[in-house]
Amino acid sequence: MDIGSVVYSKAGRDKGGYYIVVRLSETAGFVFIADGETRRIEKPKLKKIRHLRDSGVVIEKLANKFTAQKLVHNAEVRSALKAYNGIDAAAEPPDGEERPEGRETS
Repeated sequence: MDIGSVVYSKAGRDKGGYYIVVRLSETAGFVFIADGETRRIEKPKLKKIRHLRDSGVVIEKLANKFTAQKLVHNAEVRSALKAYNGIDAAAEPPDGEERPEGRETS
């Protein structure tokens, strides 16, 4: 799981939604996530990695901005996640499902 990765929340109040990894935590086993709407870039959520499932997709444009510490707007995050969160969020998607926008990671 890297900065810019699209992840699916498996547990907690935010269960069933897709988020982007904004930064890695100094504490092992945690990352900060945001979706640009309920969890904004200004106040990302600290989440245990075991409560997330990595989709295998990295949004390169956002990953580069996060690592270069450039300004990222919430609208950019919402736009990048639009293809993911438009799906029925109540049902966990099947593994291996193809998703747009980004590169596959192994």
